[in-house]
Amino acid sequence: MASDSGDRGTACTLEFAVQMTCESCVDAVRTSLQGVAGVQSVEVQLENQMVLVQTTLPSQEVQALLEGTGQQAVLKGMGSGLLQNLGAAVAILEGPGPVQGVVRFLQLTPERCLIEGTIDGLEPGPHGLHVHQFGDLTGNCSSCGDHFNPDGASHGGPEDSDRHRGDLGNVCADTDGRAVFRIEDKQLKVWDVIGRSLVIDEGEDDLGRGGHPLSKVTGNSGERLACGIIARSAGLFQNPKQICSCDGLTIWEERHRPIAGEGRKEPAKSLAHL
Repeated sequence: MASDSGDRGTACTLEFAVQMTCESCVDAVRTSLQGVAGVQSVEVQLENQMVLVQTTLPSQEVQALLEGTGQQAVLKGMGSGLLQNLGAAVAILEGPGPVQGVVRFLQLTPERCLIEGTIDGLEPGPHGLHVHQFGDLTGNCSSCGDHFNPDGASHGGPEDSDRHRGDLGNVCADTDGRAVFRIEDKQLKVWDVIGRSLVIDEGEDDLGRGGHPLSKVTGNSGERLACGIIARSAGLFQNPKQICSCDGLTIWEERHRPIAGEGRKEPAKSLAHL
């Protein structure tokens, strides 16, 4: 079962590094999150430049609120609302076209997995999102294999009991081509998907109900636009990094540059989904 929970659902704890130098910064951070629907608690540590937010909002929305104070904010870790680390992972989606994004996986409880992220460059409207069998990008997204389906089920919707385990339904892009989403799923487990791939498709997934020959196979959601390998990521308090060992960038410099490739060593326009 999966749901786009928005400001509902199970709370998780987000750990942000925030550039704060004084008590005025602390007050501004607290004020930015005070009274916001979906924010349950905020802890600010000036000495560690750390902000812990217990929330049911997507991390990108919380980051935008923090950066609305004029301070830079970097998500460093995620954990359950009980400050437990049950498993976390991340997929950085890229493709031959303009679509790119970051999607995070967090095991909230042994039975419930959170999938949240931001994907840019999409056509407005719904797009199928699926975990695929292989973490193989040698042929771009075509080498990712079929949907992750260890149970041998037919393709279905995220609310169906009989579905591929990798069937996450649709995420919806707005008029700017951005999809921001927060999904909770009872079939997917973080430890089962690390090393596999996540793929966003060009069209809407019909959830197995479209009557097309591909409905019970792929949801007839069209070509694969972008994909990324699902890799283990830091839980709460597991990421002490301040400077990247590979190129010497601080986390603040890194915030405004591509994760890899052209432009990594030169200033670049900030990518809002990172």
